[in-house]
Amino acid sequence: MRIDLHTHSRASDGTQTPAQVVAAAADAGLDVVALTDHDTTSGWVEAADAAASLGVGLVRGVEISCAHRGASVHLLGYLVDPAHPGLVAEFARARESRVTRLAAMVELMAADGIPISYEQVRAQVPDGATEGRPHIADALVQAGVVADRNEAFSRYLANTSRYYVRHYAPDAVDAVRLVVAAGGVAVHAHPFSGTRGRRVGDDLVERMAEAGLAGLEVDHRDHSPEARARARALAGRLGLVTTGSSDYHGAGKDNRLGENLTSPEVLAAIEERSSGLTPVLH
Repeated sequence: MRIDLHTHSRASDGTQTPAQVVAAAADAGLDVVALTDHDTTSGWVEAADAAASLGVGLVRGVEISCAHRGASVHLLGYLVDPAHPGLVAEFARARESRVTRLAAMVELMAADGIPISYEQVRAQVPDGATEGRPHIADALVQAGVVADRNEAFSRYLANTSRYYVRHYAPDAVDAVRLVVAAGGVAVHAHPFSGTRGRRVGDDLVERMAEAGLAGLEVDHRDHSPEARARARALAGRLGLVTTGSSDYHGAGKDNRLGENLTSPEVLAAIEERSSGLTPVLH
């Protein structure tokens, strides 16, 4: 069974609709795919309809953008209750912060003569989607400033860029507790990535595990062989499951569906650990 537990659609920063992501998963020979858009569950219904018609299993999830001591931390929450009040409030706060953050970044860029406006960025955001830096990238592409998203991030939008502005992000340990409270299962996404600014230490993962963290995303293209070995050893010591996934964004990144996979046994463990309110759709 081929299982990919980390993908994004146009509900956040992917380039395909949720239905198109599921169709692409079917074309890639996946048996199960998870939709894990940033700070939103708005793509779930469309993805579920597509999964039912195409015979693909669907894990409904979300990727929560967190922080810890200045480091960016991403947390995958699988099978959460989308109506949980704490989760709803957290997502609303995150979305509002992203709006003000993107406007501030565009203002900084415009002051340096980079020819885009916030209105041009907003035009790149589908209705109901979570705004993010990829939408600035798309506006830069449309304006002819860069050729693609990769060039936009390398030149203007990286965490180390002079135009980078932070947005609200919950503490990673608190986010784990929130996912658990919402009946879901928390997995730390690409914990030791070398491409996302400051790396977290084992001590944070230990604290997250104490709060209810269930697993580590070990097999990810941003993990070097050494990072994978480190994550696998840490997961073994803490009794966490290990997952693998693509972090697929459609044309927004080079990541290929199914390039890293999760075992059926791990998926079964995730489903068993959840509250059952939001089951895997088989």
